[in-house]
Amino acid sequence: MGFFRTDMGIDLGTTSVLVYIKGKGIVLQEPSVVAIDTYTQRILAVGEEARRMLGRTPGNITAIKPLKDGVISDYEITEKMLKYFLKKSAGKMFFKPRVIVCVPSGVTEVEKRAVIDASNQAGAKKTFLIEEPVAAAIGADLDITQPDGHMIVDMGGGTTDIAVISLGGIVVSRSIKVAGNKFDEAIIRYMRKKHNMMIGERTAEEIKINIGCAYPLEEELSMEARGRNLVSGLPITRTVTSTEILDALEEPVYQVVDAVHSVLEKTPPELAADISNKGIVLTGGTALLNGLDALLTERMGIRAYVAEESVSCVAKGTGRSLEWMDVLRQGMDSTGRGRY
Repeated sequence: MGFFRTDMGIDLGTTSVLVYIKGKGIVLQEPSVVAIDTYTQRILAVGEEARRMLGRTPGNITAIKPLKDGVISDYEITEKMLKYFLKKSAGKMFFKPRVIVCVPSGVTEVEKRAVIDASNQAGAKKTFLIEEPVAAAIGADLDITQPDGHMIVDMGGGTTDIAVISLGGIVVSRSIKVAGNKFDEAIIRYMRKKHNMMIGERTAEEIKINIGCAYPLEEELSMEARGRNLVSGLPITRTVTSTEILDALEEPVYQVVDAVHSVLEKTPPELAADISNKGIVLTGGTALLNGLDALLTERMGIRAYVAEESVSCVAKGTGRSLEWMDVLRQGMDSTGRGRY
């Protein structure tokens, strides 16, 4: 790929990493999983290859997810993973890239510094941070530079970020650690309690994607789930229905609904009026859960809808913000001194 400077936007998510390159669009989308040999600490696989090893590795190999709830939980592994993804998406580079990484809106200064350091160590010339809801709004084609209120609910794997944005900045926001991963955990718990069977993370995710719902479906769906019987210890297969999964997901789904409600309560009246006209925009992979938009519409009395290509909104917005640098500078954190 060229030897020129590449400006990059990175959506460093709990479950997946997306890389956007200026002029090229999204060039990489892989799970944020790293497989390492515990004896030698050598990295064996990163991304999709490592995800296939989750729950299936022999004793000396562990598949690690270095990000937890939207923040770095294992610094060294995150740095190595970033280095791998930067190299893979940009090829050989003569100049180091300038990178914008997005972070959940509730992160602390220490967590921000960890992301900046990891990115710089992985090979960035300079790293900027942008908050996820702002990136999601830009990626969803909302004009956030105007004095109008927009409400974004960005649901990823580790966190759900809810924000009201106006004039390029966040007016009210809330970040909760309830998102895709918590939904998977709720399904695992339900299967253990109701069917006396143990299922893995990947199976729980498949159930959520195929038959999961947050609102009663017109037509019930079902699928077979494989797991281990907790009494006999032997493998079993059970048929699970969408009604059961609706029941299983009730608690985490309502935590999200309550968080959206609490942000709306704190929104200035003028902006609240804008939101009730324009609706609530849902972005992120977890926003695709069947019926979540319908449930929010019913509970809030404001139309909620899923943005187009919601999975890539944050990455696209992070990438586009490279071009919006001046407007967004005030809401960004940069490393070091000097202008961009």
